[in-house]
Amino acid sequence: MIPSKMAAVLLTGHGGIEKLQYRTDVPVPQPGPGEVLIRVAAAGINNTDINTRIGWYSKAVEAGTNAGGATGFDSVNDVDASWSGAPLEFPRIQGADACGRIAAVGEGVDASRIGERVLVRNMLRTYVDYRPYECWTFGSECDGGFAQFAVAPARETHAVNCDWSDAELASIPCAYSTAENMLHRVDLGAETVLISGASGGVGSAAVQLAKRRGATVIALSSAAKAEDVLALGADRVVDRNADLRVALGEGSIDVVVDLVAGPQWPAFLDVLRRGGRYTTAGAIAGPISEIDVRTLYLKDLTLMGCTFQEDEVFANLISYIEAGDIRPLVAKTYPLSEIAAAQEDFLSKTHTGKLVLMIPEVKA
Repeated sequence: MIPSKMAAVLLTGHGGIEKLQYRTDVPVPQPGPGEVLIRVAAAGINNTDINTRIGWYSKAVEAGTNAGGATGFDSVNDVDASWSGAPLEFPRIQGADACGRIAAVGEGVDASRIGERVLVRNMLRTYVDYRPYECWTFGSECDGGFAQFAVAPARETHAVNCDWSDAELASIPCAYSTAENMLHRVDLGAETVLISGASGGVGSAAVQLAKRRGATVIALSSAAKAEDVLALGADRVVDRNADLRVALGEGSIDVVVDLVAGPQWPAFLDVLRRGGRYTTAGAIAGPISEIDVRTLYLKDLTLMGCTFQEDEVFANLISYIEAGDIRPLVAKTYPLSEIAAAQEDFLSKTHTGKLVLMIPEVKA
């Protein structure tokens, strides 16, 4: 039976953690034509959840995520503080990840899908008519997974068959699709790749996915997490504060997968070989960096920003799961009601892998 009310976390505006409100009287959404209703079991914590909450995507913000992760920023411009650049609508149920089972279907969707165990593609194309380089982020431009029920397009809700726990499956959508998309876009092969932020959710995913492609993986991480990152498959771990020119040598890297940016950014171009490729999908250490354009053109480098995902990226992830090619590392789980503690722990960066919210079961 589907109740009329549900537990959910509402984001009431841009700002600190106090903008998150756990409620048990939120109306259960109804699936429209071409949509499904998902009974959510677990939802991962991601940088984008925090960045959206604090308005970090606004061009008015020049600091790293952690500078305002708990308290928010004073300088946010609400007009451009979202993935799409359009103002966010409040209240919003965040959560880019959603693992669960289909509980109901909308018009035009086969009722035989009810009961399927599913993952929702976090970069949704249905709502923008599949136009190139446009998407909605699940939990940003529409409500997401921080609730007992969520609505998603049937076409972008993927059945998955595996013996993983709900927490493990909930670790996949945002982090692993972000990582796989970067590797897909630069066409990574059996090359040497440098991955920044390698102990985080996206970074740890990138380590595993790069090894799956036959790459030699050099990971940037703190010394305290080096063993964890090596266990994920990295061939070598370099301290994140090291002088990369000295530690690696100039021109020694084929591909840089960067999730950090910040002051260290110019060194990434120096360690790339001639004709090397740089790809980024994050800037947690700070979005503003300097570039010597001479390095860019004299070394024939390719710089690539990655947000939009082609359809095959998420479909490939489902196939990797079902083939047993990857397995996420879950650092800790929390009840949905403890989202504040989960985000505080996320910001502390003391964990390796993913933090996941477990959604309360619906009472009959």
